[in-house]
Amino acid sequence: MKLFSTRTFAHLSILSFLIIAYACKKEVLDLTVPTPETTVQITDAELFELIESNNGYTYFEEGNTIKGVPPSPHGDFKLRFNSEAASVLNAEGIAPAGTVFPENSIIVKEILSGGSIALYAVMQKQPADVNTASGWIWGEYEADGKVLYGVDTKGSSCTGCHSENPNRDLTRVFDLH
Repeated sequence: MKLFSTRTFAHLSILSFLIIAYACKKEVLDLTVPTPETTVQITDAELFELIESNNGYTYFEEGNTIKGVPPSPHGDFKLRFNSEAASVLNAEGIAPAGTVFPENSIIVKEILSGGSIALYAVMQKQPADVNTASGWIWGEYEADGKVLYGVDTKGSSCTGCHSENPNRDLTRVFDLH
């Protein structure tokens, strides 16, 4: 006595194979342990090393001195962008409204006194850093690298002004100058 036709047997065999294959695939997926999000922690020394030289940076307004305007506490400065940050600037060197800087962008404000660099105010887009504030790490350094505001302050002296409107991903220069 024949229980199934050859055609029905073939269909059941294929269906059984697909069910077993799916079940095996699901087991593999269920056994996969998710990895925790990778975090980074840039130190002040590492951040200062990244900005110490202006090689590979693009200057805003061709490196001309920009007059500080209130409410900025920084005074006159020059501004430069690493290649990641510069990648979002338009042909005029401006970040268009709504710009979001890519990860690893670095923006350096060279604060001047008597025509020489007195301070560096630095932002690095590093959302996974343990010291991030709004996706950026913040630091302020004297010209010799002495830390004035370390990355561990999480931008506490910076984000109040930088988050005021208007801003472009927490940068204000494009709207104030």
